[in-house]
Amino acid sequence: MTYSKRADAAQSEVAQSGEASAYERAGVSIEAGHRAVALMKGAVARTHNRQVLGGIGGFGGLFRPEFTGMQDPILVASTDGVGTKTKVATAAGRYRGLGADIVNHCVNDILVQGARPLFFLDYVAMGQLSPELVAEVVTGAAGACEALGVALLGGETAEMPGVYVEGELDIVGTIVGMVDRSRLVDGSRIEVGDAVIALPSSGLHTNGYSLARMALSDLDWHEERADLGGAVLEDLLVEPHRAYVAAFDALTGAGTDIRGMAHITGGGLVDNPPRVFPQGIGMRVDTSSWTVPPVFELIVRQARVARAEAFRALNMGVGFLFIVPAEQREAALEALRGAGETPWEIGQMVPGSGVTFSPGETGPEGVTP
Repeated sequence: MTYSKRADAAQSEVAQSGEASAYERAGVSIEAGHRAVALMKGAVARTHNRQVLGGIGGFGGLFRPEFTGMQDPILVASTDGVGTKTKVATAAGRYRGLGADIVNHCVNDILVQGARPLFFLDYVAMGQLSPELVAEVVTGAAGACEALGVALLGGETAEMPGVYVEGELDIVGTIVGMVDRSRLVDGSRIEVGDAVIALPSSGLHTNGYSLARMALSDLDWHEERADLGGAVLEDLLVEPHRAYVAAFDALTGAGTDIRGMAHITGGGLVDNPPRVFPQGIGMRVDTSSWTVPPVFELIVRQARVARAEAFRALNMGVGFLFIVPAEQREAALEALRGAGETPWEIGQMVPGSGVTFSPGETGPEGVTP
């Protein structure tokens, strides 16, 4: 449903009398839900465009898609969560980034198929509702939506005592986008010899936090660390997941033939790229082509995890991949740099299957899924 401020008459009368209702004694406050909606509604409304019909409070969000210029429009949808990054945000008391996390994660997932996002819906649940906390998360999501031109069409705020641990929260998002079938990117045209261009992540993004928390739990998260270049661990861990839509636009605007893409999430560089490979084609990654950011190296050291496992659990500084014809490599790199990105060629498509890693001191040798 869309965010709602409705309450039944009996509950409203009880609230006005100052007496706690049976529902409140059971751990659920309808009034807290109303306050959360009041705090977030301005930020949500700013994401609405002419395609959004109606406002906050309906049972369902209304969106009128425009198919101008498309011959065979296809809707592309995805749902995901932010995992145990919520526990890091709770420990740090910094929640707004979680909203950007879930929006950008979902947007990147459908971008892999060439889809542009249309609208987004969120789900925020807690054992005991904190209106200010929920509003901070949703406001963060609204800001990310506004930056990408995505309508935050609605969502659900749930208070579920006994299901969620007190003080913790869960966040899930759903994105719906659109692509003309002729522009669908499904990896089927990938060829041996194609170049693989990488873009950096902004940190752990939304994956690997169970490993990171285990590895880093005994460290001071507020200390400026020399092995992190003077950075503070807490700042690095709450850094939001970034979006890659502008990079995609830069390549398409330059006429680049994008044959495949991969969003490096759970499963890392080992499991994500093969999801778009044609039969008989694999990827060779040159681990000497980039320097793994210090926060990942710290996690690897502290957890005493094998590098092969680290490349599967963490993005290791790689957020997104574009697969392009070898002859367009330089033009693609130039277009991305022109858009403010810091791309590099991370590897090539080769005969075989899965992902293999060339020897290098910063990566595993011969890792194959």
